[in-house]
Amino acid sequence: MGRRARGRRLQQQRPEGSEGSEDAAGRGGKRGAAGWEGGYPEIVKENKLFEHYYRELKIVPEGEWDQFMGALREPLPATFRITGYKSHAKEILHCLKNKYFKELENLEVDGQKVEVPQPLSWYPEELAWHTNLSRKILRKSPQLEKFHQFLVSETESGNISRQEAVSMIPPLLLSVQPHHKILDMCAAPGSKTAQLIEMLHADMNIPFPEGFVIANDVDNKRCYLLVHQAKRLSSPCIMVVNHDASTIPQLQMDVGGRKEALFYDRILCDVPCSGDGTMRKNIDVWKKWTTLNSLQLHGLQLRIATRGAEQLAEGGRMVYSTCSLNPIEDEAVIASLLEKSEGALELADVSAELPGLKWMPGLSHWKVMTKDGQWFADWDKVPHNRNTQIRPTMFPPNDPEKLQALNLQRCLRILPHHQNTGGFFVAVLVKNSSMPWNKRQRKLPGRSADTRETVLSSPTYLTSGKATDPSQVESKPLSEAGDAEVIQRAEDAENDGNKRDGVCGPPPSKKMKLFGFKEDPFVFIPEDDPLFPPIQKFYALDSSFPKMNLLTRTTEGKKRQLYMVSKELRNVLLNNSERMKVINTGIKVLCRSNSGEEFACAFRLAQEGIYTLYPFIKSRIVTVSVEDVKTLLTQENPFFRKLSSEAYSQAKDMVKGSIVLKYEPDAEKPETLQCPIVMCGWRGKASFRTFVPKNERLHYLRMMGVEVLGEKKKEGVILTDEDTTNSGPAEIEMQAKEVGDRDGAAGSNTAGNGSPDGAAGGDTAGNGSPDGAAGSDVAGNGSPDGAAAGDSSPDGAAGGDVARNGSPDRTVGGDAAEDGMPR
Repeated sequence: MGRRARGRRLQQQRPEGSEGSEDAAGRGGKRGAAGWEGGYPEIVKENKLFEHYYRELKIVPEGEWDQFMGALREPLPATFRITGYKSHAKEILHCLKNKYFKELENLEVDGQKVEVPQPLSWYPEELAWHTNLSRKILRKSPQLEKFHQFLVSETESGNISRQEAVSMIPPLLLSVQPHHKILDMCAAPGSKTAQLIEMLHADMNIPFPEGFVIANDVDNKRCYLLVHQAKRLSSPCIMVVNHDASTIPQLQMDVGGRKEALFYDRILCDVPCSGDGTMRKNIDVWKKWTTLNSLQLHGLQLRIATRGAEQLAEGGRMVYSTCSLNPIEDEAVIASLLEKSEGALELADVSAELPGLKWMPGLSHWKVMTKDGQWFADWDKVPHNRNTQIRPTMFPPNDPEKLQALNLQRCLRILPHHQNTGGFFVAVLVKNSSMPWNKRQRKLPGRSADTRETVLSSPTYLTSGKATDPSQVESKPLSEAGDAEVIQRAEDAENDGNKRDGVCGPPPSKKMKLFGFKEDPFVFIPEDDPLFPPIQKFYALDSSFPKMNLLTRTTEGKKRQLYMVSKELRNVLLNNSERMKVINTGIKVLCRSNSGEEFACAFRLAQEGIYTLYPFIKSRIVTVSVEDVKTLLTQENPFFRKLSSEAYSQAKDMVKGSIVLKYEPDAEKPETLQCPIVMCGWRGKASFRTFVPKNERLHYLRMMGVEVLGEKKKEGVILTDEDTTNSGPAEIEMQAKEVGDRDGAAGSNTAGNGSPDGAAGGDTAGNGSPDGAAGSDVAGNGSPDGAAAGDSSPDGAAGGDVARNGSPDRTVGGDAAEDGMPR
């Protein structure tokens, strides 16, 4: 909205007879007297209607109301979670306990004693922690700067997720196994999605789990935030799509040459809600809260939950959750869904699945209140003029036997004062059989095209005497269009001859409205593509390497990036490109280096996908020691003589080009780093280089006891803790220009020489560079290659594959420039 429009709107809202200038002056005087900071008033944490409503519904146990309201008025404590599937989780936990937490003991900030973070009692393996420090104190206190830097850096590396405690509950209750097909219906911003990905990769020795996660969100911009979250975990088993969750299309997969509808083993249904459980962090809710929010959202929540139930496999589990305490958004949705499922769904008893978690059982009786405070206990008593605002599905069943059979007490409501958290609601549903309306669907196998046309033009597809638009038919939920019919229509669309083999582009605009940026296509590498044999030969890839799962994001010109997806996601992509908008999928495993042809292979390894690719690589592997790793990560191009003789003997006969640097822990030396490290590197004529993103580099150094302090510069050197205290190993240098490097390879060449492409490790001057550093696609700060930075990226792919927006090279890190390559 422009300034003039805002001015007109304010004038329209101003009461007649009021004098704007005097009123404004009066308000200004009040601001000064009240001492408002930054021009914003301090929100009073009071809402009489809120208190009246929840007191009447009795969601809080007798005698606990004051504690409940007191907790809501306190700021929410900071919580974080250690990424569980990474092999470094135990090392991070050890580092936290023995280094950072010890430094917080007996520390006071602004007169407040800092409590040492404590593990969440109900989260497995001490992988989630909470502290009494608010996010504001963490960010601004000098005493906590090192701890804050640790949290930020490890979060960017994907080793830690800063997530609200109650938000961690739904993925845990899904009980995900590595073979499960999972749908996250309303996924952004992605913290729960990240948990689901971790659970798929519970066994790090399996690079491609059988399962996958399809993460959906209706907001195109938030989808890029979702991509950013997912990419930190470097998984080939995640796909981000952009659809309305209430009408998300039924996908299909090729099973033995026959197309079958895709039903999910696990579905997370974390629906949009009024959010009154988030008052501790979203204080605007205090003044904006009204029952009208819940009344308006109830229908959407029920539609989304119904759509999820339709796509759930028999025997599968769906978790419905909200950050609202209101039974209209919680128990009313569950009760209505259970009633119309006619026994196909039931609430699971999960009371013993998270020992240590305190929760209240779901309500069996509640009333509905209008925004002006009028109560209704029964649908029959609602006047006709209220029937559009209040619906029958908002009330509990009248029949006591039916109500008891629903087992609503199995729902979980988390209250803020019980464990110093936010408010939350969770219900776990299990599907015993098909939904009743799906059972009654007519089957359409073997129908001729003429018959199908008759069906599509029959009265079933007419609305008010007018033919329904094809796009509306396409997006109808299963309650209106059966599985077989959906699949049949999709097959018809594919048989029109417009689709090219192996190319999965965006859906045609005729079938659904596209919002946001137009995504580049997903193009799988043909089996006979001459691109692959040199790569296979150079790295001696195992014969089991799934080359059919390699894809690019361009149909024209040189393929600059190669991405990898799991076999199952490939199946989904190839069979559904006409019906879904895919924002991002795949993990980058190989990047083109313009000078690569002279080294026998045009592609170098990408750090982002090295843990996926490494199990298949049988050549060009150099095993390094702890001291070698420190040298490689802190010096730009260390000469061979600076590394151990063992490392040199392995590399001396290799030709120049990309290599794998592998550290294996020594169990006989428990004081050393006890997790394996795999890094991408380059073997030059007389030196090495590592292509590791900045935050990942700092992570490895921390795990080895080397703390890099970006603030302390001395003649082009960044000092470590050992340097500043004069105790510890010999001085370890880090080139000062790496400080400004957002994500460059260790010692990456900055773009100071005017080269548009960074030397295979990043052309990052640090701000505004169109090329991100090698190994990272999260540009941000105005970069046109903002993979999941969310604001302006025209390409949500992992860094983008095509040169656009004036960027001479949008490859991640500018794979090209030879000037920085070690010789």
